[in-house]
Parts: sequence; C-alpha cells; structure tokens
Amino acid sequence: MSSKAGRKDRGPAPGRPGGAQRAWIGGLTGVLALGLVLAWAVLRTPSEGEQTESTHPPASAATARAEFVGSSACTGCHAAESALWQGSQHQRAMLPATSENVHGAFEGSTLADAGASARFSRIDERFVVRAVGADGANSDHAIEYVFGVDPLEQYLVPMPGGRWQALPFAWDTRAKDARGQRWFHLYPGEPIGPGDPLHWTRPAQNWNHVCADCHTTAFRKRFDADRDAFDSQWKEIGVGCESCHGPGSAHAEWARSSGEVGEAGSGQAADAAANGARSAREMGLVARLDERRNIRWTVDPTTGNAVRSVPRTSARELDVCAPCHARRNNITESYAAGEPFLDHYRPALLDPGLYFADGQQRDEVYSWGSFLQSRMHAKGVTCSDCHEPHSGALRAEGNALCASCHAAAKYATPEHHRHAEASAGSECVACHMPTTTYMVVDPRHDHSLRVPRPDQTVALGVPNACQGCHAERPIGWADEALRGWLGRPARGFERHAAAFHASELDAPDAGPALRAVAADASQPAIVRASALARLDGSQSRTSAEALARAVRDSDPLVRLGALEGLASAPDPVRIRAAGETLRDPRRVVRFEAVRLLASASRELPPAVRSVYDREAVEYEAALRRDADRAEARTQLGVFLAERGDAEGAHRELEAAIAIEPDFEPAHVNLADLERAFGREAEAMQVLDAALARLPESAALHHARGLARVRAGQTLDAEADLARAVALNPQSARFAYVYAVAMHSGGKVREAIELLESAAAAHPDDRSLREALISFHAGAGDTASAARHQEALGGLQAADP
Repeated sequence: MSSKAGRKDRGPAPGRPGGAQRAWIGGLTGVLALGLVLAWAVLRTPSEGEQTESTHPPASAATARAEFVGSSACTGCHAAESALWQGSQHQRAMLPATSENVHGAFEGSTLADAGASARFSRIDERFVVRAVGADGANSDHAIEYVFGVDPLEQYLVPMPGGRWQALPFAWDTRAKDARGQRWFHLYPGEPIGPGDPLHWTRPAQNWNHVCADCHTTAFRKRFDADRDAFDSQWKEIGVGCESCHGPGSAHAEWARSSGEVGEAGSGQAADAAANGARSAREMGLVARLDERRNIRWTVDPTTGNAVRSVPRTSARELDVCAPCHARRNNITESYAAGEPFLDHYRPALLDPGLYFADGQQRDEVYSWGSFLQSRMHAKGVTCSDCHEPHSGALRAEGNALCASCHAAAKYATPEHHRHAEASAGSECVACHMPTTTYMVVDPRHDHSLRVPRPDQTVALGVPNACQGCHAERPIGWADEALRGWLGRPARGFERHAAAFHASELDAPDAGPALRAVAADASQPAIVRASALARLDGSQSRTSAEALARAVRDSDPLVRLGALEGLASAPDPVRIRAAGETLRDPRRVVRFEAVRLLASASRELPPAVRSVYDREAVEYEAALRRDADRAEARTQLGVFLAERGDAEGAHRELEAAIAIEPDFEPAHVNLADLERAFGREAEAMQVLDAALARLPESAALHHARGLARVRAGQTLDAEADLARAVALNPQSARFAYVYAVAMHSGGKVREAIELLESAAAAHPDDRSLREALISFHAGAGDTASAARHQEALGGLQAADP
C-alpha cells in the first residue's frame, strides 16, 4: 500500500494545497453573480508541435479493443522477463494472506500504542487481528490480503459495502539486528479512536480508493453512491505485465496468429518488432516502451559526464511509471498503460507542504515530481536507465550505478566527495539522493538528484544532505565548508528556491520572482508550472497577464499551473484564458478549465457553451466516480452551486459531511451556500454544528464571525473573528476582517496594531495597506498614513 493509507491521500484530491483549494473555502462567494461581460477568444487547439511532453501515437483499432488477459499469458514468449518479475516488489505488491506470504508474528503477539491495541493470532488457519472497530468495541478481523514487502507488510480486511480497509498495525520485515521483526503502529504516539478521520475504518484508510490501483492490475473502483457500496474489480492482484504494457489481448492474438508463441522464449519477437521488423500496430502493442532502444550514453572525458546519443523527445516510459510513482489523484476510471498520464491523473505540483521551497521532498510525494526537477531528466534519463524494469532492482550496486554515466576517476575520489574512501559519506546517494523516512521505517531517496545547497539552508531554512548526516553541527557549518572547498557557494541545477520561498512569505518581490521563473524556458516544466500556480492573479495585472499567456505554453503541466494561478484572477482574464483551453489535448487541463468557467458557464456564447457543456459532463462524472470521498463531494457541490444548481449543491455538501464529519471545507461551503440564498439562520446552524465538532477551526470561526456581523451580533462576531486570527495568525484575510470589525467598534488602536503586524508579514497585500492608510488618516497620524501610501504606490508602480 505504501503510505497511501496514510495521513494524506495518494494524490492531491480536488482542493489540495495550492490552486484548487481556493474552490473549497469560501468557494461560493459571488457564485450567483450574473451579467458577465465577456471579451471572448476563439477556442484554440494547441498545435501538434506544442504537445512535446505527452505526445503518444494513436492507438490502432486492434489495440483500442484490447482486453486484459493476465500475466500468465505473457510468460510463454517472455520467459526471461517473467523470471525477473517473479519475486519482485511489483509482483508481490499484494498477495493473498497465506502462510507463505505473511511474515508477521501471528502467534498471540500484542501491540499497544497511545491507547490503540491489537492482538495477532491464528484461528482456523486464518490470520486474525483483534482491534477496536468502527463501533468502538474490540472484535476479531480476519486478514484477506498482505501488501508491501520490504521494509514492512500491511494487512487488509474486508468490511461491509465491498470495502477493504488497511489496518494501522504493520510488521517490520527488516532483520532483527536492524531493529526489525516487530509490530509497530503507523501513527506512533497518536491517540486515534473510531471517530478520528485516521482511524483504520474511515475513508482515509480505504483500499478501494487509496491503494488498489497501484497494488492490482486493471483495477476499476466502481463505487455506487446510491447503495453506498463498492463493486471493485481487477484482473490480477499485484503489478502484472499489463500494468506497464497495457491490455495484451491484441498482442497475444498477434503472437498466436503469426506463429510466434513460445518461439522466442525471451522477448526476441518483441525485440524484433521494436527494431523495426514489425510495427507496434501490427503486433497489437499498446505501450511500446522503446525510448532506450539503440541509445548509448557516452562519457565526455572533458566533463566526466555522459551524453545521450539521441535526445529523448517523448515521455512514454515516465507516463507509464507516473501513475504509481507520483503524488496524484485519478480523474478517470479507465487508464491503461500507453495512454497519456495527464489524461487520467492530476499530479501534485511543487506545492508548499508537499515540497520544500527548493523542491526537496517533504511530505510523501514518491519520485515523479522530484525527478522532473532534475538535471538527469533534462538530459534525457529515464527510469529504466537506472532500474531494471522487470525486477525493479538497480542496474548496478552503489556508486557503480552512477559511474555508468559519471567518470569514477573524477567523482569517486575524496577530492570530489570529501569523505574517506568506502565510508557512508563517499556514496553518491548520500549527498545527491538523501532519504526521508516515511511510514516509520521506510527511508526513500529524493529523486531530484541535486547538488547539496547548505547556503540555502542558511538563507531559506530548507534542509541539506550535509546537515542530515551531521545534525550535531551548527547551521552554517556546511556552507562554510563548501565555500572553503570550492572558493564559492555551491551551485545546482534547480534555481527556483528563492522565488518559492518569497511566495511562501508573501514577500513584496514574490510576484516578479515567480514570473521570472515561469518565463524561463530552461527551467523544468514542473517548476514553471508550480511558479504559475503560486502566482496570485488578483494582486497584479502583470501576473494575471503572465498567467493568461502561459495557457498557450507547449507543455501541459505549464498550462495546468497557469490555470491554477488564474483561479483568483479577475473574471474577464480568467474566463478568456480558461476558454482557450477547453479543447486542450490533455484532459486534466480541460477539467481545470471547466472548473474555472463554472460560474460563467450560463453566460458563454453558444459555440463555446456547447464545448463547455460536453467537457462539464465528463468533469462531473470524474467527481462522481469518487463519490465515496468527502473532498470530491465538496468539490462537486461547489461546482453545481456555481452552475446554479442549488439543490444539487446542497445534497452533495451534506453528503460530504455525512462521509467525513471532520471535513472542514464541506461545512464552510454549505454555510456559504445557505447564505448565498438568503438563508442566514440555516447558515448559522451549519456553522454552530460544525464548530461544536471542530472548535479549533480558524475558517469556521471566521465564517461564523461574518455571519454574526450580518446578524448584528457585534460582540459575538468580534469574538469569533479574534479566535480565527489566534488560530491562524498567518492569514492576512482573517487579520484584515477582524481589524475592520474592531475599528467599527471603536477599537482604533487595536485595529491598527493588528494591521501593522499583518502588513509586516504580508507587505504586498494591498487591502492591508489601504486599510492602514484610512485608519491612520482617520486617527490624525498623517505620517504613518503617508508611509503606507508610499508602500502602496510602490506596489502599484511595479504593476503597469
């Protein structure tokens, strides 16, 4: 399961930190505003030359009809590949809970952690865990499947409604002398009871949604919202041949009809086709993974680095690996290997909370988003350059793998790595692929393959590999050491850290810095996309125009990032730019355009409206596919409200709360919906009930404070607004609203003090500056008013 049944979902569900979350909290403000004046562009389809990163050949009629036949159909002709795959972590990604496959100690062992306890036993040859269920009572739960191999095993139990839930108790498969061979809790020290969203019986630990499509082959979730039940189906458990090569029936039929079955025994028939003897279409191949075919890497003796004989111009292999090695969420139910990744998944960008400002892994992001930042990716390296694709093993051990492309005479020396020979510090990965431990025992290498930058630790507070091994040393020690060795600060391929750090601080120069990153064609596409997604289209006309231009970029990730940034842009800019992407080649881009245009959809010109309606049907179906999730139901509620379907919106938001009562955005948006239709008393009831359950929610206190202002409950309103600021002092909006309320109540000095503090933290926030000018002027402090007027003038001068 990896940690997909962890604190966060596998991928960024609609509304993850970043662009889409703006549609959750306060997402219905102005939903019903009509009469938009549109300066509409002609719908645009990017040219074929623009589709560089995800260009795929069209499927033949045969491959379009191909069905999944199972890995057993492949072994006759591909025995060598099958032998490598057998016993691999892919093949063992999920297995029946048999004595051969289960390694945990189920002989009366017990585990207790922070109030959670379990007893592991064998009953009638079945593996059983006694633990607290959804009803709060201890009961026995029989394990049906085990998944994960090294360094841990997790266990899966069936529940009503076709649900399969992952237990929070895992077995450490490491050797005893490596502190393994023990039971442990995946959330050590956290008291997680049945009502907690992280309890093993809750949706966050549901295998059908969170884990299944990466631990089975040809998985289809099939959730029925009317029955509140799953009818999930899959072809085989584990990651089989067709997970990476696509449905194989057409290829198997070609092999039978051409007499190739059993003839080669080691993939020679496929090799011949890939070499041009036969076409992929003729062979019925779906995912033709031949980007490394006849490719050589030659080490340049001058640089000590390898150069690819032919530039890589496609991303087929990365698109095949990404669905299970990226932080993402599904947007369709129908992915098959060989189809574009961005037609079926929405990946996380380099969002705060997921990545550090310099792009190092922070939360559990897997490998894809890190690798796309790297110089290796830019030079044409693919996953299988380093990993044997069938066994998953490295192609060489230790530094020998890196030496296949980087001259050992230059790099495998103390003059380069500055550590003793054969020490842990002399290993390439120690400095260039440091690990972060997830799931308590699972260290994973950062695949951005970066140069350590201790200077950025000093300046920006991001981690660095040197400090990771030498934690006892003071901050700055490694920077001084590298400057002494190199005669300058360290330099790396990734150059976006300062801009992203500025955006996280709301620094005055954040906008220009992000625009510069986004406009730099030499930056990786995921970096440019992330810079665009961080731009606030409402703060600057220059930023809004930069975002609008970027929807024409050749890379679909960049277009997606631009649309995320446009979510806050003025209506005319947002609507025009989103309209240009309704016929984008990539489904994920079209879906974001649909979301951004929802509130204006009834005002679109007829020709545009017909295209929008077609895409909106598919977008809504994608949200309904995940109707088992509170986040999808909330996003659907917001979408329906923006399209004017108040009844449908109400139904979806209430369903979201029923699924996950602690899901704050559903409560906020339901209250906003009630308010939008003039039902203030009902809005207050929603907020009161939500705060009874979530008393520490800043957003809910803020929303109730505004509701109380509208109801004339001044003192109670001020208390709620104050509580929102106390719970989330980083929010400029919360501070602004509370300061205005205090000022209206005669607390002028207190309002000014709060605004001054907020303006220091958010120096380019215009609303804070404008309020300070007004408040200071009203108090007779013309000097302070002039100071903020000058600062506001500087912000305006930077924006033509």
